[in-house]
Amino acid sequence: MSEAVSVENDAVGPAAGSGKKLLLAAPRGYCAGVDRAVDAVEQALAHYGAPIYVRKEIVHNKYVVEALSKRGAVFVSETDEVPEGERVVFSAHGVSPAVHEQAAARRLATIDATCPLVTKVHKQAVRFAKEDYDIILVGHTGHEEVEGTQGEAPDHIQVVNGPHEVDQVTVRDPHKVVWISQTTLSVDETLETVRLLRERFPHLTDPPGDDICYATQNRQAAVKVLAPRCDVVIVVGSGNSSNSVRLKEVALEAGAGAAHRVDYASEIDPAWLEGARTVGLTSGASVPEILVREVVERLGELGFTDVEEVVTATEKIAFSLPKNLRADLMAASGGVAPEHGRREVRADHTC
Repeated sequence: MSEAVSVENDAVGPAAGSGKKLLLAAPRGYCAGVDRAVDAVEQALAHYGAPIYVRKEIVHNKYVVEALSKRGAVFVSETDEVPEGERVVFSAHGVSPAVHEQAAARRLATIDATCPLVTKVHKQAVRFAKEDYDIILVGHTGHEEVEGTQGEAPDHIQVVNGPHEVDQVTVRDPHKVVWISQTTLSVDETLETVRLLRERFPHLTDPPGDDICYATQNRQAAVKVLAPRCDVVIVVGSGNSSNSVRLKEVALEAGAGAAHRVDYASEIDPAWLEGARTVGLTSGASVPEILVREVVERLGELGFTDVEEVVTATEKIAFSLPKNLRADLMAASGGVAPEHGRREVRADHTC
């Protein structure tokens, strides 16, 4: 999954040593699931041509959505907004069986870009529902991932938003209760929620593996190392990105003097940095690296030119493209597997 390495203390970049300190967290930015989902839309546009419809935001990042829109992706809220017979991509957050049924009824050609780690949670929900467990889904009500997972077994699943809701949980049989979770939560808060659930239900069953994804855990761990050294931490990520919002919270909990979330470098208020000698920088799992580089440049203009990358893990995971898209691409290329990997999403943008 990820391989721990020692923290790098060497400054990087041509201006190293020339000004106030910027600590750059690693890992940061795109995870394998986001990379796969964005690449799926790009490859679909290149192969089938525009328009390609996308249900909800393919990932929760304003820049990515705007960039794909300019290439011909059409983002809709529900499948009934997609003309019959057209092609639609389901986002990385996953959808419920009801959405698949609605798409089939409209004869839509679907590309399911659900992150495989989210799919794993869906399968857990189906399995435990078949075994007639009460399933406690730790997550945020209204989040697309939670809606998709809950839709797998709505009669068995109840959502708990955090420790403050544990007392409200009711179950049919305290000996048949299991918890699962949204993949992008705060690790510490989830553990606290589970601890309180176990106090109420001592026979609480754990899921067969970690539901919080490797990338979420790694980015939070990196921030925990970086934050105590920082007067200010800046998180690049959109406001509807659960993992980006959590990174800001983790930074404050880990000892940062202050923390701010921005979509773009232009949103940085110089007043945030008054008196600061060390600034930390990270980005959520749905954020392309180009946005981080722009923040690095902006912080350099504000005097933070001594850049040190703080490395706490390396990530080697990659997910293949959705099966039907991959098959079409291979057929078009004479059986050659489509190239897939971390590529930069680019589009002109004004901030």
